[in-house]
Amino acid sequence: MDKKPIITRFAPSPTGELHIGGARTALFEYLFAKHLGGEFLLRIEDTDRARFVEGSVERIIESLSWLGLGPDNIDLIPLQSDRIETYKKHAFDLVKAGHAYVCTCAKERLEEVRHDLEKVGQPPHYDRHCRIDGFEFKDLTEGCYVIRMKMPREGRQIVHDLIRGDVEFDLSLLDDQIILKSDGFPTYHLASVVDDHEAEITHVIRAEEWLSSTPKHLVLYEMFGWTAPEFAHLPMVLAPDRTKLSKRHGATSVEEYKKLGYLPEAIINFLALMGWNPKTEREFFTLDELIAEFRIENINKAPAIFNIEKLNNINEHYIVEEIRNPCLAGRQAKSEIRNKFKNFKLENISNGELELIGRGGYKTLKEAAEYISKLRQMPDYKAELLIFKKSSKPNTLKGLQDTRNKVQDTKDWNIETMQQLLADVVSEGGFNNGDVFWPIRVALSGEEKSPSPVELAVALGKEKTLERIEKAISELN
Repeated sequence: MDKKPIITRFAPSPTGELHIGGARTALFEYLFAKHLGGEFLLRIEDTDRARFVEGSVERIIESLSWLGLGPDNIDLIPLQSDRIETYKKHAFDLVKAGHAYVCTCAKERLEEVRHDLEKVGQPPHYDRHCRIDGFEFKDLTEGCYVIRMKMPREGRQIVHDLIRGDVEFDLSLLDDQIILKSDGFPTYHLASVVDDHEAEITHVIRAEEWLSSTPKHLVLYEMFGWTAPEFAHLPMVLAPDRTKLSKRHGATSVEEYKKLGYLPEAIINFLALMGWNPKTEREFFTLDELIAEFRIENINKAPAIFNIEKLNNINEHYIVEEIRNPCLAGRQAKSEIRNKFKNFKLENISNGELELIGRGGYKTLKEAAEYISKLRQMPDYKAELLIFKKSSKPNTLKGLQDTRNKVQDTKDWNIETMQQLLADVVSEGGFNNGDVFWPIRVALSGEEKSPSPVELAVALGKEKTLERIEKAISELN
Protein backbone atom coordinates (compact mmCIF):
# COMPACT_ATOMS: atom_id res chain seq x y z
CA MET A 1 0.00 0.00 0.00
CA ASP A 2 1.39 3.38 -1.03
CA LYS A 3 2.18 5.83 1.72
CA LYS A 4 -0.12 8.85 1.82
CA PRO A 5 1.70 11.98 0.55
CA ILE A 6 2.44 14.71 3.07
CA ILE A 7 0.29 17.83 2.64
CA THR A 8 0.45 20.93 4.85
CA ARG A 9 -1.41 24.21 4.52
CA PHE A 10 -1.03 27.83 5.53
CA ALA A 11 -4.42 29.39 6.21
CA PRO A 12 -4.18 33.11 7.05
CA SER A 13 -7.07 35.50 7.53
CA PRO A 14 -6.99 38.47 5.12
CA THR A 15 -7.00 41.15 7.82
CA GLY A 16 -3.92 43.04 6.58
CA GLU A 17 -0.33 42.30 5.62
CA LEU A 18 1.43 39.03 6.44
CA HIS A 19 2.56 39.20 10.08
CA ILE A 20 6.11 38.09 10.79
CA GLY A 21 4.73 35.42 13.16
CA GLY A 22 2.46 34.14 10.41
CA ALA A 23 5.42 34.02 8.05
CA ARG A 24 7.28 31.82 10.53
CA THR A 25 4.27 29.46 10.69
CA ALA A 26 4.20 29.30 6.88
CA LEU A 27 7.95 28.64 6.81
CA PHE A 28 7.75 25.70 9.22
CA GLU A 29 4.80 24.23 7.31
CA TYR A 30 6.74 24.64 4.07
CA LEU A 31 9.95 23.11 5.45
CA PHE A 32 8.12 20.15 6.99
CA ALA A 33 6.31 19.34 3.74
CA LYS A 34 9.29 19.84 1.43
CA HIS A 35 11.68 17.88 3.66
CA LEU A 36 9.35 14.90 3.29
CA GLY A 37 8.72 15.44 -0.42
CA GLY A 38 5.19 16.73 0.13
CA GLU A 39 2.99 19.67 -0.84
CA PHE A 40 2.51 23.06 0.78
CA LEU A 41 -0.90 24.63 0.13
CA LEU A 42 -2.39 28.06 0.77
CA ARG A 43 -5.97 28.67 1.88
CA ILE A 44 -7.57 32.03 2.67
CA GLU A 45 -9.85 31.98 5.72
CA ASP A 46 -12.02 35.02 5.02
CA THR A 47 -15.27 34.17 6.80
CA ASP A 48 -14.81 36.96 9.37
CA ARG A 49 -16.10 39.68 7.08
CA ALA A 50 -15.96 42.38 9.77
CA ARG A 51 -12.14 42.15 9.83
CA PHE A 52 -11.60 41.68 6.09
CA VAL A 53 -9.17 44.21 4.56
CA GLU A 54 -9.39 44.89 0.83
CA GLY A 55 -6.25 43.88 -1.05
CA SER A 56 -4.77 41.85 1.81
CA VAL A 57 -5.14 38.51 -0.01
CA GLU A 58 -2.93 39.79 -2.81
CA ARG A 59 -0.38 41.21 -0.34
CA ILE A 60 -0.19 37.90 1.58
CA ILE A 61 0.45 35.96 -1.64
CA GLU A 62 3.04 38.52 -2.74
CA SER A 63 4.88 38.33 0.60
CA LEU A 64 4.97 34.52 0.53
CA SER A 65 6.32 34.55 -3.02
CA TRP A 66 8.96 37.18 -2.11
CA LEU A 67 10.12 34.94 0.74
CA GLY A 68 10.37 31.99 -1.62
CA LEU A 69 7.44 30.17 -0.01
CA GLY A 70 5.15 30.05 -3.02
CA PRO A 71 2.37 27.49 -2.45
CA ASP A 72 1.90 24.50 -4.73
CA ASN A 73 -1.69 25.54 -5.46
CA ILE A 74 -0.83 29.10 -6.52
CA ASP A 75 -3.21 28.91 -9.50
CA LEU A 76 -6.19 27.73 -7.44
CA ILE A 77 -6.15 29.14 -3.91
CA PRO A 78 -9.49 28.46 -2.16
CA LEU A 79 -11.41 31.22 -0.41
CA GLN A 80 -13.69 30.10 2.41
CA SER A 81 -16.22 32.78 1.47
CA ASP A 82 -16.82 30.84 -1.77
CA ARG A 83 -17.78 27.70 0.18
CA ILE A 84 -20.50 28.93 2.53
CA GLU A 85 -23.13 26.49 1.27
CA THR A 86 -20.70 23.58 1.79
CA TYR A 87 -20.20 24.52 5.44
CA LYS A 88 -23.92 24.99 6.01
CA LYS A 89 -24.63 21.56 4.58
CA HIS A 90 -22.06 19.94 6.88
CA ALA A 91 -23.41 21.84 9.90
CA PHE A 92 -26.96 20.66 9.27
CA ASP A 93 -25.72 17.13 8.55
CA LEU A 94 -24.37 17.13 12.13
CA VAL A 95 -27.74 18.36 13.41
CA LYS A 96 -29.55 15.59 11.54
CA ALA A 97 -27.11 13.02 12.94
CA GLY A 98 -27.73 14.27 16.50
CA HIS A 99 -24.20 15.67 16.93
CA ALA A 100 -25.20 19.35 16.86
CA TYR A 101 -28.27 21.46 17.60
CA VAL A 102 -30.00 24.68 16.67
CA CYS A 103 -29.71 27.41 19.29
CA THR A 104 -32.21 30.27 19.14
CA CYS A 105 -31.19 32.07 22.33
CA ALA A 106 -31.35 35.85 22.01
CA LYS A 107 -28.30 37.98 22.75
CA GLU A 108 -30.04 39.38 25.81
CA ARG A 109 -30.49 35.92 27.31
CA LEU A 110 -26.87 34.99 26.63
CA GLU A 111 -25.72 38.19 28.29
CA GLU A 112 -27.86 37.41 31.32
CA VAL A 113 -26.38 33.91 31.58
CA ARG A 114 -22.86 35.35 31.35
CA HIS A 115 -23.64 37.91 34.06
CA ASP A 116 -25.07 35.25 36.41
CA LEU A 117 -22.00 33.04 35.97
CA GLU A 118 -19.66 35.96 36.70
CA LYS A 119 -21.54 36.67 39.95
CA VAL A 120 -20.79 33.15 41.22
CA GLY A 121 -17.19 33.25 40.00
CA GLN A 122 -17.56 30.86 37.07
CA PRO A 123 -16.06 31.40 33.60
CA PRO A 124 -18.65 32.39 30.97
CA HIS A 125 -20.09 29.49 28.97
CA TYR A 126 -23.34 28.52 27.32
CA ASP A 127 -25.81 26.76 29.66
CA ARG A 128 -27.04 24.39 26.89
CA HIS A 129 -30.55 25.76 27.14
CA CYS A 130 -31.38 24.70 23.55
CA ARG A 131 -29.68 21.31 23.79
CA ILE A 132 -32.78 19.14 24.01
CA ASP A 133 -32.52 15.37 23.82
CA GLY A 134 -34.89 13.90 21.27
CA PHE A 135 -35.11 17.16 19.35
CA GLU A 136 -36.85 16.64 16.02
CA PHE A 137 -34.91 18.33 13.23
CA LYS A 138 -36.78 20.64 10.89
CA ASP A 139 -35.28 22.65 8.06
CA LEU A 140 -34.83 26.30 9.05
CA THR A 141 -35.25 28.95 6.40
CA GLU A 142 -35.78 32.02 8.56
CA GLY A 143 -35.32 33.34 12.06
CA CYS A 144 -32.19 34.09 14.08
CA TYR A 145 -30.27 31.00 15.15
CA VAL A 146 -26.81 29.47 15.42
CA ILE A 147 -25.73 25.85 15.33
CA ARG A 148 -23.73 24.44 18.23
CA MET A 149 -21.86 21.15 18.38
CA LYS A 150 -22.74 18.77 21.20
CA MET A 151 -19.57 18.45 23.20
CA PRO A 152 -19.36 15.31 25.36
CA ARG A 153 -20.55 15.93 28.94
CA GLU A 154 -17.63 13.95 30.35
CA GLY A 155 -14.41 12.20 29.39
CA ARG A 156 -10.93 13.27 28.37
CA GLN A 157 -9.41 14.08 25.01
CA ILE A 158 -5.71 13.60 24.35
CA VAL A 159 -4.05 15.73 21.68
CA HIS A 160 -0.97 14.01 20.30
CA ASP A 161 1.13 17.07 19.50
CA LEU A 162 4.29 16.61 17.43
CA ILE A 163 6.08 19.34 19.39
CA ARG A 164 4.57 19.14 22.88
CA GLY A 165 3.82 15.45 23.19
CA ASP A 166 0.46 14.32 24.61
CA VAL A 167 -1.71 17.13 25.98
CA GLU A 168 -4.84 16.07 27.89
CA PHE A 169 -8.13 18.03 28.08
CA ASP A 170 -11.20 17.53 30.29
CA LEU A 171 -14.10 17.53 27.82
CA SER A 172 -16.65 18.39 30.52
CA LEU A 173 -15.03 21.84 30.80
CA LEU A 174 -15.41 22.67 27.11
CA ASP A 175 -18.32 24.72 25.85
CA ASP A 176 -20.82 23.68 23.18
CA GLN A 177 -18.96 25.50 20.42
CA ILE A 178 -20.86 27.48 17.80
CA ILE A 179 -20.00 26.05 14.38
CA LEU A 180 -22.44 28.06 12.24
CA LYS A 181 -23.07 31.73 13.04
CA SER A 182 -26.35 33.61 12.75
CA ASP A 183 -25.14 35.28 9.52
CA GLY A 184 -24.81 31.84 7.88
CA PHE A 185 -21.02 31.88 7.98
CA PRO A 186 -19.10 29.05 9.68
CA THR A 187 -16.80 29.58 12.62
CA TYR A 188 -13.11 28.74 12.29
CA HIS A 189 -13.70 25.37 13.98
CA LEU A 190 -16.13 23.96 11.40
CA ALA A 191 -14.56 25.57 8.34
CA SER A 192 -11.00 24.49 9.12
CA VAL A 193 -12.01 20.89 9.82
CA VAL A 194 -14.09 20.62 6.63
CA ASP A 195 -11.41 22.28 4.50
CA ASP A 196 -8.55 20.23 5.92
CA HIS A 197 -10.48 17.03 5.33
CA GLU A 198 -11.43 17.87 1.75
CA ALA A 199 -7.88 19.03 0.90
CA GLU A 200 -6.51 15.80 2.44
CA ILE A 201 -4.25 17.74 4.80
CA THR A 202 -2.04 15.28 6.66
CA HIS A 203 -0.40 17.68 9.13
CA VAL A 204 -1.80 20.85 10.67
CA ILE A 205 1.04 23.06 11.91
CA ARG A 206 -0.24 26.25 13.52
CA ALA A 207 0.22 28.70 16.39
CA GLU A 208 -0.13 27.45 19.95
CA GLU A 209 -3.15 29.70 20.50
CA TRP A 210 -5.16 27.02 18.68
CA LEU A 211 -4.05 24.19 20.96
CA SER A 212 -7.02 24.69 23.30
CA SER A 213 -9.39 24.39 20.31
CA THR A 214 -7.85 21.18 19.01
CA PRO A 215 -9.90 18.83 21.26
CA LYS A 216 -13.06 20.38 19.79
CA HIS A 217 -11.69 19.78 16.31
CA LEU A 218 -10.89 16.17 17.12
CA VAL A 219 -14.46 15.71 18.38
CA LEU A 220 -15.72 17.17 15.08
CA TYR A 221 -13.59 14.70 13.12
CA GLU A 222 -15.14 11.88 15.17
CA MET A 223 -18.65 13.24 14.57
CA PHE A 224 -18.07 13.31 10.81
CA GLY A 225 -16.38 9.91 10.83
CA TRP A 226 -13.22 11.34 9.28
CA THR A 227 -9.57 10.57 10.02
CA ALA A 228 -7.95 13.55 11.74
CA PRO A 229 -4.60 14.93 10.59
CA GLU A 230 -1.61 15.12 12.90
CA PHE A 231 -1.16 18.35 14.83
CA ALA A 232 1.78 20.51 15.85
CA HIS A 233 1.42 23.81 17.72
CA LEU A 234 4.25 26.29 17.37
CA PRO A 235 5.46 28.34 20.36
CA MET A 236 4.58 32.01 20.44
CA VAL A 237 6.84 34.77 19.12
CA LEU A 238 7.47 37.29 21.90
CA ALA A 239 9.12 40.70 22.02
CA PRO A 240 12.39 41.08 23.99
CA ASP A 241 10.35 42.15 27.05
CA ARG A 242 8.46 38.82 26.70
CA THR A 243 5.18 40.52 25.79
CA LYS A 244 3.25 39.88 22.60
CA LEU A 245 5.08 41.25 19.55
CA SER A 246 3.32 44.43 18.45
CA LYS A 247 3.80 47.72 16.61
CA ARG A 248 5.39 49.34 19.65
CA HIS A 249 8.32 46.96 19.23
CA GLY A 250 8.86 48.02 15.61
CA ALA A 251 7.86 46.51 12.28
CA THR A 252 5.60 43.47 12.47
CA SER A 253 4.80 42.56 8.85
CA VAL A 254 6.91 41.03 6.09
CA GLU A 255 6.08 43.97 3.83
CA GLU A 256 7.43 46.42 6.40
CA TYR A 257 10.71 44.54 6.66
CA LYS A 258 10.97 44.48 2.88
CA LYS A 259 10.51 48.26 2.77
CA LEU A 260 13.19 48.67 5.45
CA GLY A 261 15.70 46.87 3.25
CA TYR A 262 15.82 43.35 4.64
CA LEU A 263 16.55 40.53 2.20
CA PRO A 264 14.17 37.55 1.94
CA GLU A 265 17.07 35.14 2.51
CA ALA A 266 17.85 36.87 5.81
CA ILE A 267 14.25 36.84 7.02
CA ILE A 268 13.88 33.14 6.17
CA ASN A 269 17.15 32.31 7.95
CA PHE A 270 16.18 34.38 10.99
CA LEU A 271 12.65 32.97 11.28
CA ALA A 272 13.90 29.40 11.01
CA LEU A 273 16.21 29.91 13.99
CA MET A 274 13.42 31.51 16.00
CA GLY A 275 12.18 28.36 17.74
CA TRP A 276 13.94 25.67 15.69
CA ASN A 277 17.25 24.26 16.87
CA PRO A 278 19.55 22.86 14.15
CA LYS A 279 21.51 21.04 16.90
CA THR A 280 24.75 22.66 15.71
CA GLU A 281 26.48 26.03 16.12
CA ARG A 282 25.75 26.85 12.50
CA GLU A 283 23.95 30.18 11.96
CA PHE A 284 23.47 30.66 8.22
CA PHE A 285 21.21 28.47 6.07
CA THR A 286 19.79 28.87 2.59
CA LEU A 287 16.19 27.78 2.06
CA ASP A 288 17.34 24.58 0.34
CA GLU A 289 19.68 23.83 3.25
CA LEU A 290 16.84 24.39 5.71
CA ILE A 291 14.66 21.96 3.80
CA ALA A 292 17.39 19.33 4.04
CA GLU A 293 18.08 19.93 7.76
CA PHE A 294 14.57 20.53 9.11
CA ARG A 295 13.16 18.18 11.74
CA ILE A 296 9.94 19.13 13.50
CA GLU A 297 11.08 17.42 16.69
CA ASN A 298 13.83 20.07 16.93
CA ILE A 299 11.32 22.87 17.45
CA ASN A 300 11.43 24.17 21.01
CA LYS A 301 8.35 24.25 23.24
CA ALA A 302 9.32 27.54 24.87
CA PRO A 303 8.31 30.90 23.33
CA ALA A 304 10.68 32.34 20.76
CA ILE A 305 12.12 35.82 21.37
CA PHE A 306 12.27 38.25 18.46
CA ASN A 307 15.83 39.61 18.55
CA ILE A 308 16.17 42.47 16.06
CA GLU A 309 19.95 42.62 16.52
CA LYS A 310 20.23 39.00 15.40
CA LEU A 311 18.09 39.76 12.35
CA ASN A 312 20.30 42.77 11.58
CA ASN A 313 23.46 40.68 11.80
CA ILE A 314 22.01 37.98 9.55
CA ASN A 315 20.81 40.58 7.06
CA GLU A 316 24.22 42.27 6.96
CA HIS A 317 25.77 38.87 6.24
CA TYR A 318 23.46 38.31 3.25
CA ILE A 319 24.00 41.83 1.88
CA VAL A 320 27.75 41.23 1.92
CA GLU A 321 27.35 37.74 0.46
CA GLU A 322 25.16 38.97 -2.38
CA ILE A 323 27.56 41.74 -3.36
CA ARG A 324 30.79 39.78 -2.96
CA ASN A 325 29.43 36.57 -4.49
CA PRO A 326 31.48 35.45 -7.50
CA CYS A 327 28.27 35.36 -9.52
CA LEU A 328 28.31 39.17 -9.48
CA ALA A 329 30.91 39.02 -12.22
CA GLY A 330 27.97 38.57 -14.56
CA ARG A 331 25.99 41.54 -15.84
CA GLN A 332 22.65 40.04 -14.86
CA ALA A 333 23.71 39.52 -11.23
CA LYS A 334 25.04 43.08 -10.97
CA SER A 335 21.85 44.37 -12.51
CA GLU A 336 19.75 42.51 -9.92
CA ILE A 337 21.53 44.03 -6.92
CA ARG A 338 21.40 47.48 -8.51
CA ASN A 339 17.66 47.11 -9.04
CA LYS A 340 17.23 46.35 -5.34
CA PHE A 341 18.91 49.64 -4.47
CA LYS A 342 16.59 51.47 -6.87
CA ASN A 343 13.78 50.63 -4.44
CA PHE A 344 15.55 52.99 -2.02
CA LYS A 345 15.99 55.82 -4.54
CA LEU A 346 19.63 55.00 -5.23
CA GLU A 347 20.18 55.12 -8.99
CA ASN A 348 23.29 54.36 -11.05
CA ILE A 349 25.21 52.74 -8.21
CA SER A 350 28.84 52.26 -9.22
CA ASN A 351 31.06 49.22 -8.77
CA GLY A 352 33.08 51.20 -6.24
CA GLU A 353 29.98 52.03 -4.22
CA LEU A 354 28.93 48.38 -4.34
CA GLU A 355 32.38 47.39 -3.16
CA LEU A 356 32.11 49.79 -0.21
CA ILE A 357 28.77 48.31 0.83
CA GLY A 358 30.13 44.81 0.31
CA ARG A 359 32.76 45.38 2.97
CA GLY A 360 30.02 45.30 5.61
CA GLY A 361 28.75 47.62 8.29
CA TYR A 362 25.26 48.14 6.88
CA LYS A 363 22.35 46.33 8.50
CA THR A 364 19.84 46.92 5.70
CA LEU A 365 19.75 47.89 2.04
CA LYS A 366 18.00 51.09 3.08
CA GLU A 367 20.78 51.98 5.50
CA ALA A 368 23.42 51.31 2.83
CA ALA A 369 21.50 53.33 0.23
CA GLU A 370 21.14 56.26 2.60
CA TYR A 371 24.88 56.27 3.31
CA ILE A 372 25.83 56.19 -0.38
CA SER A 373 23.32 58.98 -1.12
CA LYS A 374 24.91 61.03 1.65
CA LEU A 375 28.42 60.20 0.45
CA ARG A 376 27.56 61.55 -3.00
CA GLN A 377 27.00 65.00 -1.49
CA MET A 378 29.99 67.30 -1.01
CA PRO A 379 30.74 67.09 2.76
CA ASP A 380 30.50 70.09 5.05
CA TYR A 381 32.88 70.21 8.02
CA LYS A 382 35.07 72.57 10.03
CA ALA A 383 38.71 72.85 8.93
CA GLU A 384 39.93 71.88 12.41
CA LEU A 385 38.43 68.42 11.98
CA LEU A 386 40.99 67.67 9.27
CA ILE A 387 43.85 67.78 11.78
CA PHE A 388 44.43 64.55 13.71
CA LYS A 389 44.86 65.05 17.46
CA LYS A 390 48.50 63.88 17.27
CA SER A 391 49.25 65.77 14.07
CA SER A 392 49.75 69.44 13.13
CA LYS A 393 48.36 71.82 10.56
CA PRO A 394 51.60 71.90 8.49
CA ASN A 395 51.86 68.10 8.41
CA THR A 396 48.17 67.76 7.57
CA LEU A 397 48.37 70.28 4.73
CA LYS A 398 51.53 68.69 3.31
CA GLY A 399 50.01 65.22 3.56
CA LEU A 400 46.93 66.36 1.64
CA GLN A 401 49.04 68.05 -1.03
CA ASP A 402 51.29 65.01 -1.51
CA THR A 403 48.25 62.75 -1.74
CA ARG A 404 46.66 65.02 -4.35
CA ASN A 405 49.79 64.93 -6.46
CA LYS A 406 50.01 61.14 -6.40
CA VAL A 407 46.27 60.76 -7.10
CA GLN A 408 46.62 62.97 -10.19
CA ASP A 409 49.27 60.63 -11.59
CA THR A 410 47.41 57.41 -10.72
CA LYS A 411 45.83 55.42 -13.56
CA ASP A 412 44.64 52.29 -11.73
CA TRP A 413 41.82 52.95 -9.27
CA ASN A 414 41.22 50.13 -6.83
CA ILE A 415 41.65 49.17 -3.18
CA GLU A 416 45.19 47.83 -3.58
CA THR A 417 46.41 50.85 -5.54
CA MET A 418 44.94 53.38 -3.15
CA GLN A 419 46.22 51.55 -0.09
CA GLN A 420 49.74 51.56 -1.55
CA LEU A 421 49.42 55.21 -2.62
CA LEU A 422 48.61 56.44 0.90
CA ALA A 423 51.29 54.21 2.41
CA ASP A 424 53.84 55.73 -0.01
CA VAL A 425 52.76 59.26 0.97
CA VAL A 426 53.38 58.39 4.63
CA SER A 427 56.79 56.77 4.12
CA GLU A 428 58.13 59.22 1.54
CA GLY A 429 57.06 62.29 3.53
CA GLY A 430 58.22 60.97 6.87
CA PHE A 431 54.69 61.22 8.21
CA ASN A 432 52.74 59.22 10.76
CA ASN A 433 49.58 57.47 9.52
CA GLY A 434 47.46 60.08 11.33
CA ASP A 435 49.03 62.86 9.26
CA VAL A 436 47.64 61.34 6.06
CA PHE A 437 44.93 58.75 6.58
CA TRP A 438 42.89 60.90 9.00
CA PRO A 439 42.62 64.07 6.90
CA ILE A 440 41.88 62.07 3.75
CA ARG A 441 39.07 60.28 5.59
CA VAL A 442 37.59 63.61 6.74
CA ALA A 443 38.09 65.24 3.34
CA LEU A 444 36.19 62.46 1.59
CA SER A 445 33.40 61.86 4.14
CA GLY A 446 33.25 64.94 6.36
CA GLU A 447 33.06 62.58 9.36
CA GLU A 448 35.30 61.42 12.18
CA LYS A 449 33.89 57.90 11.93
CA SER A 450 33.42 56.44 8.48
CA PRO A 451 34.75 53.71 6.22
CA SER A 452 38.49 53.86 5.57
CA PRO A 453 39.82 56.58 3.25
CA VAL A 454 40.86 53.85 0.80
CA GLU A 455 37.31 52.46 0.60
CA LEU A 456 35.85 55.96 0.33
CA ALA A 457 38.19 56.90 -2.50
CA VAL A 458 37.34 53.80 -4.52
CA ALA A 459 33.61 54.40 -3.95
CA LEU A 460 33.83 58.07 -4.98
CA GLY A 461 36.10 57.61 -7.98
CA LYS A 462 39.20 59.58 -8.97
CA GLU A 463 37.46 62.79 -10.03
CA LYS A 464 35.42 63.27 -6.85
CA THR A 465 38.34 62.20 -4.67
CA LEU A 466 40.55 64.90 -6.18
CA GLU A 467 37.77 67.47 -5.88
CA ARG A 468 37.35 66.79 -2.16
CA ILE A 469 41.08 66.77 -1.43
CA GLU A 470 41.38 70.13 -3.20
CA LYS A 471 38.57 71.47 -1.02
CA ALA A 472 40.35 70.25 2.13
CA ILE A 473 43.58 71.95 1.05
CA SER A 474 41.63 75.14 0.45
CA GLU A 475 40.00 74.89 3.90
CA LEU A 476 43.41 74.72 5.60
CA ASN A 477 45.08 77.51 3.57
